[in-house]
Amino acid sequence: MNNVKAIAGDSVDAAVIRPATEIEQVHAGGVFHILCYDKDGNLKWEEKGPNLVVDTGLQYMVSTSLDAAAQTTVWYLGLISTLTSIVGGDTMASHAGWTEDTTYSQANRPTATFGTATTANPSVLDNSASVAVFSINGTTTINGAFLTSNNTKGGTTGTLFSAKAFTGGARSVISGDTLNVTYTFSLTGT
Repeated sequence: MNNVKAIAGDSVDAAVIRPATEIEQVHAGGVFHILCYDKDGNLKWEEKGPNLVVDTGLQYMVSTSLDAAAQTTVWYLGLISTLTSIVGGDTMASHAGWTEDTTYSQANRPTATFGTATTANPSVLDNSASVAVFSINGTTTINGAFLTSNNTKGGTTGTLFSAKAFTGGARSVISGDTLNVTYTFSLTGT
């Protein structure tokens, strides 16, 4: 008598395939526009370009929009003199790649008085109706600009929101020059 053994087996593989989840993205960005006029009102130079919204600026946007963090309703513009780099980790207390320039006659950093944000996509906000003015009172070079929540000229407290290095390098200014600074910020949903 022969013993025949039968071996039976089934194998089943299953996979669930679903479409990728849609993720809405928001892009935030700002642009500094700086005009330098001489004592007679003649345009000497112009700088315009995008900035870096630093980590503390990103955190501020998230925490005031979706958490219970206190909102800052007044912002101030500052100037950058010496510059090697602007990085995402910069704060008002620690920005090793740049120094603030305080060679202007205003007692405090000029206020960035923003208008009403647009309701379109992108939503845009700027201070073009009330441009920040720096009355230069010495000879220096300007390498960029920044936006902060503290008005103390040369101060190291407050929230650093964004900063911009000039794309063309340092720009010279002398006593009697005036810098008009406009900051435009936008959020785009995609």
